[in-house]
Amino acid sequence: MEITNFKDIFKSSILEKTSSISIVDALIGMLVALVLGLFIYMIYKKTFTGVIYSHTFNISLIIMALATALIIIGISSNVLLSLGMVGALSIVRFRTPIKDPMDIVYIFWAIVVGILCGAGFIALAVTGSLLIGLVLFFFVNKIKIENPYLLVIRYNENSIENSLEHVISGHAKKHSLKSKSVMPGNDFEVTYEIRVKENDMSFINNISAIEGVKSAIMLSYDGNFTA
Repeated sequence: MEITNFKDIFKSSILEKTSSISIVDALIGMLVALVLGLFIYMIYKKTFTGVIYSHTFNISLIIMALATALIIIGISSNVLLSLGMVGALSIVRFRTPIKDPMDIVYIFWAIVVGILCGAGFIALAVTGSLLIGLVLFFFVNKIKIENPYLLVIRYNENSIENSLEHVISGHAKKHSLKSKSVMPGNDFEVTYEIRVKENDMSFINNISAIEGVKSAIMLSYDGNFTA
């Protein structure tokens, strides 16, 4: 009768499953993931054009690359562990709202870097990250896109609409009426989408000076509202 002791169970269940992992390869993969994570951190900081820069989110990109690489290194040597990890991660729900589409791009980039570094595709991860970084840096910082403005005007006399149209058409390269609302108290509110000439905002004063205008607000729109 064969007797199985605790030492045999420990040896078969843990040591044999982890013996195939190379510590040197794991360290190299983690270090490269760290370096590329820092590269993603730098590119995100240099190309950020949103309203409020989040240092915490930027740091999380580095940790995301490292954590993904660690997971891939762990599951690459064991099929059962990889299936269990997929099942465990499938129940995780991330409920942090992502407002800027570019943030999703950086999250996906960090995950891809972690996967490639963990799988040992170091050259591919480095080459791809350099190319992506150059594209982002060039398109975000070098190519200037003229974003439209939203002009919101509140007034209490319907007869001044022609005057508003005249002032706006004289100072804007392009404009279009997006909405018109009738407020309580016989007040009116109109919203124009306009593109100004050489960032000339002086016509706001001309609109405010029109008799009957209660307020005039200019908003820059690039995916986020900023006054």
